[in-house]
Amino acid sequence: MIAVRLMGGLGNQMFQYAAGRSLALRLGVELKLDLSFLEGDQSGNTPRSYALDGLSIAAGKATPWEIAVLTGTAPGLVQGVAARLVHRARGCVAFREKHFQVVPEFFSLPDNVHLLGYWQSERYFAGHRDVIRKEFAVKGDLAGRNLEMAAEIGKANAVSLHVRRGDYAADPTTRALHQVCDAGYYRAAEDVIAREVDNPHFFVFSDDPEWARENLELRHPATYVGHNGAHPHEDLRLMSLCRHHVIANSSFSWWGAWLATNRGQVVVAPSRWFNDPAIDTSDVTPAGWYRL
Repeated sequence: MIAVRLMGGLGNQMFQYAAGRSLALRLGVELKLDLSFLEGDQSGNTPRSYALDGLSIAAGKATPWEIAVLTGTAPGLVQGVAARLVHRARGCVAFREKHFQVVPEFFSLPDNVHLLGYWQSERYFAGHRDVIRKEFAVKGDLAGRNLEMAAEIGKANAVSLHVRRGDYAADPTTRALHQVCDAGYYRAAEDVIAREVDNPHFFVFSDDPEWARENLELRHPATYVGHNGAHPHEDLRLMSLCRHHVIANSSFSWWGAWLATNRGQVVVAPSRWFNDPAIDTSDVTPAGWYRL
């Protein structure tokens, strides 16, 4: 069994699932999802909940006992001793990601591993690309406003543009860590799109639509998508229907671009994802994407 600890929002959880699923497929074993962080005390972090239930994933949630065996710890004397014994007998290992660069040791990990990290690179799951795409299909059919929006996207040379602000802009702790893509980034990205794409029509997705409307000043037709609210997987599906993409330093819009099927797509991404330039995120951006 492989277990992966889920952390963060939908996009982060998708990266964690994809890495764990790919490793489990390579080993021919089951993947289980560790929800202990999401269900525990998230002090110091933006509170998040389990977000993969809208997708067609093929993994169950790990039981408390399964997590106890992987960690070798459990409450109570008897359960604690039992967990340690089974943990040692199975050779369970906790494998922790130390940085955002791809960790080569990941690809030779054995069974009974507990993955702890973000795993934000397609290289962790590139060998099972088709499986990941299938399992990240949104459950259910398009309906209502989303069906109408999908039709609009299909008629245009559609470019998804994602503005991520939220806690990046509002929370001092998060703002100190994460780069916030400003209007200058989006102007430069629009220039790239205008050079590479004929008659682009932007579909703007944002957790701060008012800021986007007031500050983007797009020079091409634009539609602002803001009706999905508490259903981010529906925005993700609409993003993936677009032909080209301008993403933020956000795992959410990263997946919107990666899941798209247009072979000739142009994707523009920020070169920096964090305020600290020493944090190397070069492995996050796939080859062929523009980095500004």
